[in-house]
Amino acid sequence: MRIHFKTDYNQDIRIFEDRWTFGVYASLLALAFAMPWIADAFYLGELTNVLIWAVAGLGLMILTGHTGQASLGHAAFLALGCYSYTLLIEAGLPFLLAFPLSGLITGVVGTTIMLPALRLRGIYLAIATMAISILADDIIVLTEPWTGGVSGKFVDPIALFGLQIDRWGTPVAFYYLVLVVTVLVTLGYVNVLRAPLGRAFVAVRDSEVSAQAMGVNIVKTKMMSFALSCAVTGLAGALMGMFSGTFNNETFSVIISVQLLMMIVIGGLGSIHGAFFGAIVIGFLPQFLSIAKEWVGGGAVAIPGLEFGVFGMILMAFILFEPAGIFGRWLKIRTWLELFPFYRKDMFKRKKSFLKTERLQ
Repeated sequence: MRIHFKTDYNQDIRIFEDRWTFGVYASLLALAFAMPWIADAFYLGELTNVLIWAVAGLGLMILTGHTGQASLGHAAFLALGCYSYTLLIEAGLPFLLAFPLSGLITGVVGTTIMLPALRLRGIYLAIATMAISILADDIIVLTEPWTGGVSGKFVDPIALFGLQIDRWGTPVAFYYLVLVVTVLVTLGYVNVLRAPLGRAFVAVRDSEVSAQAMGVNIVKTKMMSFALSCAVTGLAGALMGMFSGTFNNETFSVIISVQLLMMIVIGGLGSIHGAFFGAIVIGFLPQFLSIAKEWVGGGAVAIPGLEFGVFGMILMAFILFEPAGIFGRWLKIRTWLELFPFYRKDMFKRKKSFLKTERLQ
């Protein structure tokens, strides 16, 4: 068991708790960079898909996990980032400008659209964001001269430092590109949580009344959370467009919004790790089901809706038995191992709790 004796406030907000933690994450990063020599082209593509979903999960985690604002409309922001990137590339901008600009445009437009909903909360905010996601489908069709409508658009290969990067032609280079973006987004997310803005996000999530009493501007904090969330989601949408190669109005349906929310709930709300755990589940679940069907029935029987049904049952199981998600379960296992054999019998028993300040709302 490691005991951290902190003597300075900076020790409490540092990225890594100790050298052991740094070594663990460094080893995971080294393993990720070594994956092209370990996995074949198929599983490398699946890992790339997982990383893209992880970036999208980080975007939603900022808003829902750390600010406490439920959203069912992030598919619209994925679409906005994807189409923005494609249009910027078609306009002649290089990748190093078009890619970050797609995230910036998504953040600005997304925040502007959601300004009227900043004072909403709970189920009302979720309904408002879902309406945006539903409207996005019609907007894409109506703006056919720019978006291609139902016919969709194609994404050209990435031109970067004289190299042509494409998911199918150069899967290893594309994997490294997505991995670098994922690492940079994760480091940026960690540093936001260490800053006063990140602590304001958590304060608003825990109790808006208490946060306001401490001087936190609730509307401004929610607006910043929406902006960062939409920007990161826009980057993920651009990566999804590059990964699929072609897309149309049906690619980013409201189902994607629901799936994204379920993903971070299963992974663990309020933790960066939860976005990655949830992405692993959502990325590898279809392949696991395909392998299971081959093993059980030879793969001859097609069951419509099987993937979403299994995903829904997994979600219900976590809500009933482990609301903290996969990462919450891992924390309990790690704590149990660290305290063994001095753990208490009811150490992890859930207790009802509430904040008295929430009665005023």
